[in-house]
Amino acid sequence: MKSLKNAQSIVILGTLLLFLVPEFNAQTKEIKRPKNRVGVPSVDKFVQESFDIYDKVYKYDRYAETGTPLDDEDMDALEDALDDLQGLSDSAPDILGDLDGISVIKQGKATLHINKAKKALKYSLKTSKALLLGQRKRDKEPEEDVSENNKSNNSTSNDTHNNSEDIKQSTNISDNLEVYSKYDFVPGDKLLFFDDFSKDFIGDFPSKWNTNASGEVVKIEDKGKWFELKTGYGVYFIPDVKQLPEDYTIEFDLITRGINKQTSSTARLSVILSDSEKFNLGNAHYASVSIPLGQYVAFSLRAKNFFNRSAGAINTDIKADIREAILNQPHIAISVTKKRYRLWVNETKYIDIPKFIEEPNVLKYLKFHLNNLKDNEEHLYISNLKVAQGGVDLRRKLLSEGKISTNGILFDSGSANIQPQSLGIVRQISQVLMQDENIKLKIVGHTDADGSEEANLKLSKARAEAVKKALINIYNISANRLETDGKGESAPVGDNNTPDGKAQNRRVEFITI
Repeated sequence: MKSLKNAQSIVILGTLLLFLVPEFNAQTKEIKRPKNRVGVPSVDKFVQESFDIYDKVYKYDRYAETGTPLDDEDMDALEDALDDLQGLSDSAPDILGDLDGISVIKQGKATLHINKAKKALKYSLKTSKALLLGQRKRDKEPEEDVSENNKSNNSTSNDTHNNSEDIKQSTNISDNLEVYSKYDFVPGDKLLFFDDFSKDFIGDFPSKWNTNASGEVVKIEDKGKWFELKTGYGVYFIPDVKQLPEDYTIEFDLITRGINKQTSSTARLSVILSDSEKFNLGNAHYASVSIPLGQYVAFSLRAKNFFNRSAGAINTDIKADIREAILNQPHIAISVTKKRYRLWVNETKYIDIPKFIEEPNVLKYLKFHLNNLKDNEEHLYISNLKVAQGGVDLRRKLLSEGKISTNGILFDSGSANIQPQSLGIVRQISQVLMQDENIKLKIVGHTDADGSEEANLKLSKARAEAVKKALINIYNISANRLETDGKGESAPVGDNNTPDGKAQNRRVEFITI
């Protein structure tokens, strides 16, 4: 009996060493997927998902070896593989505990399978990075541990855009943006709706919204105006967004007050896409995602769809611990591309459902529903709601037209500090420059007309320079390929007397030179 326990300890120790001891030989030969399952669900799932990623990366590596160029879809697939690697690395340590209590033979088999999966993940990580950067080499270099890419940080932001006479010192050009370097949200390029409530009076219900209950615009110190939603069953808040297109993005910021461990487990903010502008979920079709607000434990995000007057295929709880983010002014971003639905909280993508929108072109309205907060004790505020058509692949547009203009790169108020949620666009620009080393770009900043012309000109130049530094410091683009300029408020594309127009005018251009 004692020898059996010793044998089990050795196997478990060996398994631990598989995760803790780095390997230094780059994998260049195909790793064969295990033919049989172990019978431990967590191990079998880990191995299967590891080799699913490995097969994808290995295929593209063979393309590169034979000189076959990778197209945009190939690059997207590799980026998705990198995202999946992080999730697998997070789950790896939990598998070890599942080996306790099983036979020595089964533990030995599990060890062999995990070893293969670990090698496959290491190869996938190194190779996908090299392929994306156009630097694939087969010399034997130290491999990076998958766990080194498991980084998380809940950053906060202030999405107001009023300019000031003095430009605030930029502090986050690279240091505080690194966690967002793989953030892949790209906002739509045609603005459909924007509201920061700057034109509404304090205490009034906002002029560009409708409800069957109540709510009011408030001013939060140092953060501008916000719309406080009121909690209640069957209560809906509907912005004046008409006829949502097939492809679009939604962004907004949240502030909470009074949320704590006593907040109800059923307290949620629901974002609803509906076929009706009535005060209901929808007539025959809707898709809803609810964001948990409680703090007692980590509550899941919930996704549910309903089409043709019956429950759809999706009714899912999605594991997410966003408690810290909820308390620190999170930025919510949603992308709808035909049937695909994705949702990010700050830099993290929590939802990516390929066929969430089962019936195309029927969900035309956006609604918000808040439920189960304590009246007058717990509060939720929303601002900077932006709905834009597109979510266009800016890489293709820049390559084909030689010029793009985007108002999706946001900055802190009166400063050149890039809002971290804007890095999806900067990342796409970096990919164009990585793909073709002959391309050089001029980056041009523009502002709205708030403040003096002199201050706005200075601000626009500083913001263009901040984008340049992000490309250099985060994505390793050579400085001699980038030029900057600023036009201030001199070239408006929208009406500076409206929030929508101002949002259009605050933009950055990229021009090939």
